[in-house]
Amino acid sequence: MLYGAKMAWRHLGSAPGQTALLVAGVAAAVFIFIFMSALIGGLAELLVNRTLGNQAHVTVAAPDRPLPLLVPAQGRHILAARQASTSPSLGLAAPRAWEATLAAFPGVRVIAPKLVGSGVLIRGEVTRPVTLTGLEPGRESAIIRFERSMVAGTAALAAGGVLIGETLARDLGLSVGRAVTFRADNGNSVTLTVSGIYRLGLGQLDEAAAFVPISAAQAVLERPGRVSAIELKLDDLYAAPAVAARIAAATGLDVTPWTETSAQLFEALRAQGNTGLILKVFAMITVVIGIASALMLTTFRRRGEIGIMRAFGATRRFILYVFVLEGALIGLAGGLAGALLAVAALSPFPPIEEVQPGQLPVDLGQGSIGLAIWLTTLGATLAALLPARAAARLDPVEAIQQ
Repeated sequence: MLYGAKMAWRHLGSAPGQTALLVAGVAAAVFIFIFMSALIGGLAELLVNRTLGNQAHVTVAAPDRPLPLLVPAQGRHILAARQASTSPSLGLAAPRAWEATLAAFPGVRVIAPKLVGSGVLIRGEVTRPVTLTGLEPGRESAIIRFERSMVAGTAALAAGGVLIGETLARDLGLSVGRAVTFRADNGNSVTLTVSGIYRLGLGQLDEAAAFVPISAAQAVLERPGRVSAIELKLDDLYAAPAVAARIAAATGLDVTPWTETSAQLFEALRAQGNTGLILKVFAMITVVIGIASALMLTTFRRRGEIGIMRAFGATRRFILYVFVLEGALIGLAGGLAGALLAVAALSPFPPIEEVQPGQLPVDLGQGSIGLAIWLTTLGATLAALLPARAAARLDPVEAIQQ
């Protein structure tokens, strides 16, 4: 084996130009593989951050209440035994107990209750319809990342405070510290002080949403001790359908994964992943074809040398080993060179969270560097099998005569 390795190394060193060209070709293919992996992974992460970054992966709510159907009977109305329709639930009672239950499910990373209602914000004679959302103080940024989006004030919710979007603040002429009145659909009103102004880049949240402590929302909406939903973020957002199914089966609650509410986004991400896989496969095919072609040419040029080796007792297995090892060495060297080139070229790109418009969202962490080197070495080894078998089958007499 050691002698075979020396022979393979000597063969590669006897034609340094050809070997260097082979390694460079493999390195280029590996660089493309890593770059495409990093770019496609970065695009997916950017898309997720810009869309799902401020959304729950799974939403847990109380099921709608069934309504009885009134049917006429003998000139009067009675309640039918069957149910004809449903009405919205009053929300989840005892949210703390439900939070403890949900925390026990594997994969759940973040739990945040919320209470949602509607009404208008009033400042002087100016009113704007808004969705009022009550959040747990200390967990304001658990789902929506307010801490990264503040343009004024603080994301922390205090008693009597309200967070509003930049567009809504501009429409109402509000700034941090100014007072505004919220009037709920049930007629209740409360005066709030603007504690923070954010810009999320999401129209509905920037233009028509207000966030207050959940206790304030429960009071003005007359929902004491209740929440509209409990939102979850998972370790793996793509596991949302499976986690949602387990929670629904165990609790009987209405559980909705993001793959249902954002089905088009889910399909887009899946299509993007399939496209990336196809590009990677083509990159590997390029490596295999290139190495196989070059080694076939090497086999033809060294027919005489191979014949002499066979005449001196070299077995077919030995010849096969030498040529396969050459392919593996070329693949390994090219893989390492391509990986180093990719790291040097892609490291200066900013993290996905800091990508600005017009910049490529390249995430080197998703470049599959180790996989690229391993696949390249394996592909090069397999590519060397065909020329290696051809070399091992050479008749020594005919080879020497040529």
